[in-house]
Amino acid sequence: MNAAKTLNLAMAPTEPVVKAEAAAAAAVPRPVKKSAKLADVCYDIRGPVLVRAKQMEDEGLKITKLNIGNLASFGFDAPEEIQLDMIRNLPNSAGYSDSKGIFAARKAIMHYTQQKHIKGVTLEDIYIGNGVSELIVMAMNALLDAGDEVLVPAPDYPLWTAAVSLSGGTPVHYVCDEANGWLPDLDDIRSRVTPNTRALVLINPNNPTGALYPEETLRGIVDIARQHGLILYADEVYDKVLYDGASHTSLAAVSDEVLTIVFNGLSKNYRSCGYRAGWMVVCGDKRHAQDYIEGLNMLASMRLCANVPGQYAIQTALGGYQSIDDLVGPGGRLRRQRDLAHELITAIPGVSCVKPKAALYMFPRLDPEMYPIADDQAFIAELLEAERVLLVQGTGFNWIKPDHFRLVFLPHEDDLRDAIGRIARFLDGYRKRHGT
Repeated sequence: MNAAKTLNLAMAPTEPVVKAEAAAAAAVPRPVKKSAKLADVCYDIRGPVLVRAKQMEDEGLKITKLNIGNLASFGFDAPEEIQLDMIRNLPNSAGYSDSKGIFAARKAIMHYTQQKHIKGVTLEDIYIGNGVSELIVMAMNALLDAGDEVLVPAPDYPLWTAAVSLSGGTPVHYVCDEANGWLPDLDDIRSRVTPNTRALVLINPNNPTGALYPEETLRGIVDIARQHGLILYADEVYDKVLYDGASHTSLAAVSDEVLTIVFNGLSKNYRSCGYRAGWMVVCGDKRHAQDYIEGLNMLASMRLCANVPGQYAIQTALGGYQSIDDLVGPGGRLRRQRDLAHELITAIPGVSCVKPKAALYMFPRLDPEMYPIADDQAFIAELLEAERVLLVQGTGFNWIKPDHFRLVFLPHEDDLRDAIGRIARFLDGYRKRHGT
């Protein structure tokens, strides 16, 4: 071998070296990005401002959380008889149940639909899930293809908007009218129906506004759905959290001619958020929906079943003493706290609020002349830093302007006085800083 060839061989990398370099290059991690399906999905109730609140708590600061309806955090306990029934049935809860749920729970739900004057519901029309949230996502996944539109209220419980987007559909928001007690604007709904519209969502009692819809409004919604061949989705999870002697009419009680899916559960009415026991009922005109129902059955089977211990709470809850009535009636804790929170928040200059008729929330408005807010999430973050009170901005509920926020009135009265007092102090400083 001549000298030149020997030199070239010495300079050339050996095969093991080449492989090592390739392996090293391959070992450099590529960025792991979230799915593009999440681009339009948000849930600001547990969003960036909450992350900051948790950091502040880790630093030893006490945060007053008026951002989420987690009743147990404020001393609202699940009824003892529910707890005892779950404990007694734990030995029977180790195996999977039927994918739609245990017989006793579905039977109790069927009886409850009869009490609500919903016709024609059988056991096979009832699906029990890990809370209503899971079932909302399941119902949207079974229905939507790319380009399909769903009419969702503004403001809304943001999971609805997120579930539509995540399922490949397009949420289209219709306006609820604050000047009319936050009732859905039927003319606005009609104006937003297109050939791509598949369904309409109604949240009644409403989160975040606390509105309760009269039967006249419900019938108007049903008429629109019937005229345009829409499916109705009725979120009724607060149907027992009612004030001032009000009563709730289920949308399905007046929608016999329209396919209607009703959602409810134990989380709010029975202070059992962590039990994750919710249900979905398919009712109304089911004649042309067999393919959709097959899709629901498939998705229900894919997740095997809802958690079984929570299912054992349902029959006892629905058939037992309704202690929620004591909490919302005259002198009841929730009634007192609602009245106090409304009195205090509306006493702040430039703050108005429709008094809630139901649920656990109010949705106050900040006069834009007095509070010129451009970014309401930044505004809520500033409030948190200054006064250690955590709220959720109105745009987090898909409201169209940065001029509202949601307030949870679950803390005891002394805590509410303190928290709303700090909100008032912050707003007073905000007005002075902006010369309003």
